[in-house]
Amino acid sequence: MNRPALATLPPPDAGLLFLRLAGSSLLLYVHGLPKLLHYGSELQHIDDPLQLGRGLTLLLALFAEIVCPLLIAAGWLTRLATLPILFLLVVSILLVHPEWDVASGQFAWLLIIVFGSIALAGPGRYSIDGQR
Repeated sequence: MNRPALATLPPPDAGLLFLRLAGSSLLLYVHGLPKLLHYGSELQHIDDPLQLGRGLTLLLALFAEIVCPLLIAAGWLTRLATLPILFLLVVSILLVHPEWDVASGQFAWLLIIVFGSIALAGPGRYSIDGQR
């Protein structure tokens, strides 16, 4: 008996794993690691839209862009770890870059889509959270 073509597709859990790993890798590589590696210059130039002070703002950004993606990639406390990222992205779009149209802010919008999807769907079976 022949299997239908759809039966050979990977399960949704594989898609969620790919989404977690790809989104986390992009956020770490494009935003988190450069901020960490160039901490001093980032501290001088970071916007402080919530008036928390540049030092605290940078530490919170590093948490959202390094610690949270690592948690998401591992699939540990996954849904909770998406919240600081989503908050950072919304603040960036609304307060730091209000001049952006959709095209200018497309990377931020795509990250909102990726991490919003993870928040809604959860980490999937291939995760630490999924093993409980």
